[in-house]
Amino acid sequence: MDSAIEPMEARAVAAIPEGPGWQYEPKWDGFRCLAFRDRDAIELRSKSGQPLARYFPDLVAALREVSATRFVLDGELVIPMDDGTLSFEELQMRLHPAESRVRKLAAAHPARLMLFDMLLAPDGTTLVERSLAERRSALEAAMPTLSHPAVALSPASYDIAQAQAWLHALGTGRDGVVAKRLDLPYRAGRRDGMAKIKLVRSADCVVGGFRYLAKQPGVGSLLLGLYDDAGLLDHVGFTSTIAAAERAALTQRLETLIEPPGFTGAAPGGPSRWSNARSAEWQPLRPELVVEVQFDHVSGGRFRHGTTLLRFRPDKAPQQCRMEQLGQP
Repeated sequence: MDSAIEPMEARAVAAIPEGPGWQYEPKWDGFRCLAFRDRDAIELRSKSGQPLARYFPDLVAALREVSATRFVLDGELVIPMDDGTLSFEELQMRLHPAESRVRKLAAAHPARLMLFDMLLAPDGTTLVERSLAERRSALEAAMPTLSHPAVALSPASYDIAQAQAWLHALGTGRDGVVAKRLDLPYRAGRRDGMAKIKLVRSADCVVGGFRYLAKQPGVGSLLLGLYDDAGLLDHVGFTSTIAAAERAALTQRLETLIEPPGFTGAAPGGPSRWSNARSAEWQPLRPELVVEVQFDHVSGGRFRHGTTLLRFRPDKAPQQCRMEQLGQP
């Protein structure tokens, strides 16, 4: 099977969909991962299609140890900590250029792959056109051949009460619930038939520019952008919730990316009555950094208020940050 296949994605909705025909799963706080094996060849691919194997040699070794020698699996890469929680920060630390550093991190906190779908069965059967109900049954049947401490079957349920319990039991590495239609095939790269529900709304945005603080050196706010249907990067808002301890390092990082135009569609406006000359000016950036921000309201295709910076998303391609994330559920 072509390793360039895109994972099926979920659209954000406000409430868990009810009624027959839905399967509910916990939403894990990790990196989406497609795992391919063809005998000795093992490949790990991120949601954006980037190779992950060099950053997770422990998982590659684990998949090589299972008895199944052929498969394509869909799941979430997570890193369990000693207290049973999952650490997204540990995942981000894995994306390091030094192999020695990666292997040290892998030895300290091995990764785990939480499986929730299968596109190619160990017997060579292609499952992409099969319904989720069939794919889930095939995955469960294949688990004995995938048995390893680093490989786990993500739980699933048809009971909305269980889904509600997962949604509200946060803080252990679950950041919501995913609902999937049982009757649909695997729709690569599409968001229909699959929904994600969080207690807060968030969006992944491109950092298209930044403004300096008004009266001291350092970044004051990040200017956020999303791609529209024409492929243009539109300015949609800002976030200024930058930790003081991280400001200097982040400023240096941003200054290495300064390059016009920053935004290719709607650009940031002029100064407000609270701005001085320095803080009103914005610096355009190459569209390389992605951040996840929490927001409360959208008006006219923009965040109505400032947003809360949740985290940087090195696992997300800028081109995946699209305006459709702001659509009303």
